[in-house]
Amino acid sequence: MNTNISSADRFVRFVLFVAAITLFVFDIITGWLAYLLIGVGTVFLLTSLLSFCPIYRLFGWNTHKKKA
Repeated sequence: MNTNISSADRFVRFVLFVAAITLFVFDIITGWLAYLLIGVGTVFLLTSLLSFCPIYRLFGWNTHKKKA
């Protein structure tokens, strides 16, 4: 599994995860939308920790710059 997510991309994904959890904990969002947002946020967290996004690979995208 090759890295295909840059540090900036990882940071944005982590911030989105934290935002989703915060909205859920403070009951700003509820119901099915809350669970959907938590699910998407969890996927963002996992891809951020692994530095790999399967969707990026599917489309051939790569934001990670390899050092020469």
